[in-house]
Amino acid sequence: MSGAGAEAPIRISPATVADEPVLRELMEEFYAHEGLVFDPERTLGAFRTLAADPNLGRVWIFRDGAAVVGYLVVTVCFSLEFAGRYALVDELYVREAHRGRGIGARAVEVAAEACRALDVSALRLEVDVWNTRARDFYRRLGFELQERHMMSRWIA
Repeated sequence: MSGAGAEAPIRISPATVADEPVLRELMEEFYAHEGLVFDPERTLGAFRTLAADPNLGRVWIFRDGAAVVGYLVVTVCFSLEFAGRYALVDELYVREAHRGRGIGARAVEVAAEACRALDVSALRLEVDVWNTRARDFYRRLGFELQERHMMSRWIA
């Protein structure tokens, strides 16, 4: 697209430790949206660990011109069921004003490419039961609903 009024393409680029301040802002918004407790020391410490070791996963930031509009975190796991490595979409957030423009879909495709490079066999995610919009979005991207419950036990 060219000419007056043409939209600049959304840039999806790997996050670095230098992006921590803007990532913190996005994460605070995402955690508030999801009703999660945001503990900056714990969460940003985990980001620094992830940024330091690309074998653990990847983080991307989405920009529309100079504006930061979202982020995606994918982490790598190991499973006998998947005969090795699989990845988890840990966090995907697009700011409300920028939703519906295909940014999340593009980001998931960028993640899928990274997963191929990481020798990952599957990309998984979790969606809150109440979040039908997200569930429908992920189904359109080829994710299949599994009739299982995600359960967690915190190890202190």
